[in-house]
Amino acid sequence: MRTETETFTLAPRLIRAEILAVMSVSLGASALVSLVRLIGALTAPKQLKGQQAVLVGSLAPGRPWLDLALQLVDIAITVAPVGLVAYLLVRSGESMRTIGVDLREPRRDLVRGALLAAAIGGTGLAFYLIVYAAGVNLTVVPGQLPDVWWRIPVLLLAAAQNGILEEVVVSGYLLHRLDQAGWRPWRAVALSAVLRGSYHLYQGFGGFVGNVVMGVVFGRLYQRWGRAMPLVVAHTLIDAVAFAGYAALHGRVTWLP
Repeated sequence: MRTETETFTLAPRLIRAEILAVMSVSLGASALVSLVRLIGALTAPKQLKGQQAVLVGSLAPGRPWLDLALQLVDIAITVAPVGLVAYLLVRSGESMRTIGVDLREPRRDLVRGALLAAAIGGTGLAFYLIVYAAGVNLTVVPGQLPDVWWRIPVLLLAAAQNGILEEVVVSGYLLHRLDQAGWRPWRAVALSAVLRGSYHLYQGFGGFVGNVVMGVVFGRLYQRWGRAMPLVVAHTLIDAVAFAGYAALHGRVTWLP
């Protein structure tokens, strides 16, 4: 992987402690909550496919302005660990450029991200429909917001939040630090992919497996490109199409649960 010249070397012990701290306030905590939610779904009277996993739901039903304010605050809080990652990289003599989160290659990042989104998004939808029919996944509801003017903008912001948070923390930062700690590339990708799958467990077993596969692809591409930015673009596009597409198609087509 391509990295900037570091001013000092972090000891593996400090890297492990730093990773644990970052994950404890971000996606590691989400993985624990997701596991508990899956246990709750498995022990519920209904089958998995008869239950819903709402990705972006109303936070103040019947009060649209309060709902909007809470949505924006929730997005800001959720993406805050990216700031922590940026700070920790600077403290180690690096920057967000070290993991390829910058605007140095906008055209290449957009092209790579768009092509990756098309490949992953299409196969991901097909895989979801298969695992849903098999009864091993909950019904995933990408958006369940009131039909007001800010619904689509908030869904697009939520998509960007997911892309930025997950790809900066799980693809860029985690793989970069594991590389510094001396981990073998495939071992690091495996950990990153399992983590990605674990915080999607609330969707069911299909959500876990699908995101592990996505994590392997994204992880290997990060190691090859040395840039997280194309992955941010791809993830944001995938979620934006899913969120906006569900809002446009739900109830109008028969093949979408």
